[in-house]
Amino acid sequence: MKSSSPPAIEARDLVKSFGNTKVLRGLSLKVETKTTLAIIGPNGAGKTTLIKTLASVMRPTSGQVLIDGWDLAEHAQKARALLGLVSHHSYLYGTLTATENLDFYGRMYGLSKPAERIKEVLDLVGLTGRRHDRVATFSRGMLQRLSLGRALLHKPPILMLDEPDTGLDPQALATMWDILHHDAPNRTIVFTSHHFERALSAASEVLMLVKGRVAWSAPSSELTLTTLEEAYSRAVGEQR
Repeated sequence: MKSSSPPAIEARDLVKSFGNTKVLRGLSLKVETKTTLAIIGPNGAGKTTLIKTLASVMRPTSGQVLIDGWDLAEHAQKARALLGLVSHHSYLYGTLTATENLDFYGRMYGLSKPAERIKEVLDLVGLTGRRHDRVATFSRGMLQRLSLGRALLHKPPILMLDEPDTGLDPQALATMWDILHHDAPNRTIVFTSHHFERALSAASEVLMLVKGRVAWSAPSSELTLTTLEEAYSRAVGEQR
């Protein structure tokens, strides 16, 4: 049953295993509406697995995920309509143009005026001039910008990004974060990152993930780069 004012995202006792390897270990968290949450942690902490599980790309081994109160296992279609995802995989088709890719997803999302929204999105991510070019010819930065456009196409209230900075040149980085900063007051954003400075500057909350568990979380306003680095060192050291 959907509650009246649930968190944007909630995970309850989330476990994800690959064979005998447990990547998420009974993880629970809540992300309130219109919060920007940065998830940090060492390699192998489970950051990508967590994002993919919250975004319904992966199914948990056990536990529950709720998106705006909708149980992802029971109401997947309703929950997915609220989500946009940018990950290491672009989910774009190289043989199609930028416009054709967005048109494909626009039809999947059931947009009433896909052509109008596609034009807006291509302008937003700075790719109007490449709208008729095949995606296979795009640079890494252009792919990431078009992936962001794909994720924003249906105006989802929740956006998830897995290490969005990876492999981007300064221009692509600046474009992407300008868009995200502009959107942040009206959207719940969750992103993973190895960059502490980015976590502090872009997020209202920072969560530390270590060995598939939440080690701690705190408002970014209560952290400095030094205190964040010290907390990171302590959390990683205690889990060894």
